[in-house]
Order: sequence, then C-alpha cells, then structure tokens
Amino acid sequence: MVHSAAVGVGLPGHRSPSVGFEAPFEMLSACHERVERMLALLVKLRHHLSEHGWDTHASKAATDVIRYFDIAAPHHHLDEEMHVFPVVLALHDTTLDALVLRLKQDHIEMEKSWVVVKHLLASVVNTDANTWVAFSDADNGALDAFAAAYNEHINQEELDIYPAAKRASNSDQLDAMSHEMMRRRGQSD
Repeated sequence: MVHSAAVGVGLPGHRSPSVGFEAPFEMLSACHERVERMLALLVKLRHHLSEHGWDTHASKAATDVIRYFDIAAPHHHLDEEMHVFPVVLALHDTTLDALVLRLKQDHIEMEKSWVVVKHLLASVVNTDANTWVAFSDADNGALDAFAAAYNEHINQEELDIYPAAKRASNSDQLDAMSHEMMRRRGQSD
C-alpha cells in the first residue's frame, strides 16, 4: 500500500480501471501508471524531506518506493523482455528493432541506477530524525536521472512498442503471455 498521505499529499493522476492478466497489454500499461505514481511519490518524498526533514512518514514512503521497484518493476521488465520485445523484433522493422534494442539497454541501465536510488531510499528508511543527512546535489541528480530514464522509457513503449506488439499478437500469444505473467507471480489462472 502506498503511504502517499505519509508525505502530506495524495498521489497525482488517476487510477486505471482494475485490469487483470487476461488483458496483458492493459496490465502492462497499468504497471506504467503505477511506476509513474511511485515516481511522483518519490518527488513528494524529496520535497517533504527538504521542507520538514526526516520523520516516520518519510520512512514509510521510502519503503513503499523500494518495495515497488524491488518487486514489481523486475517482473514488468521481464514481461516485456519475454513477451513484447520478441513480437516486435519478429516484425523486422529496422526502426522498431533499433528502439527495442535501446529499450532492452534501458532495462539494464535502470537496474544499475536502481541500486543507487535504493541505497538513497534505504538511508531514509534506516535512520531517524537525529541522524538524517539530507540528500546531496549528486544524490538529487541520481534521483532525477532515474525518474527521467523511466519516463522516457515508458513514453517510447506506450507510443511505439506496445501498439506494434499488440497489433502483431494473436489470441494464442496473448493467452500464453497472460498465463506466463500469472505463473511467474505465483497466481493460478
């Protein structure tokens, strides 16, 4: 559960209608919306820390962001690597091929930058009001770069990759995608 109230404000944006794995592309887009909400929570957390300093609400918000990017984000990237990118590459469109290769590289780079961001967030979780040390300019730069990379990545997938993959996927592929996504998350269908 996101403790958006923990940093004094609700998360912006709307919640997508509840979608399930039976609609895998809609589920992937809903995951993007959750990523965007977590990035917005990260912005609010940073603002809260700069305005009010450390408190338990900040710690809970940092915990929520860590939980999301530790658990859901890797599943999401694997979904794309296994089910979306191969379908697009099978189209043999040189523009889309280049974009898929870049997005795959983005996954690697985002995982590397997550290590840094997680360490910064863990410093919020594992401290108290007496020992909290504010983020440095370099820390804030790393947090900004992480968010910017995710936002650009999501835009490219939503605008170009998902529509192409969805058009190219037949019902058997969509069913297999759905079942595999559920299986890896320990859900039965």
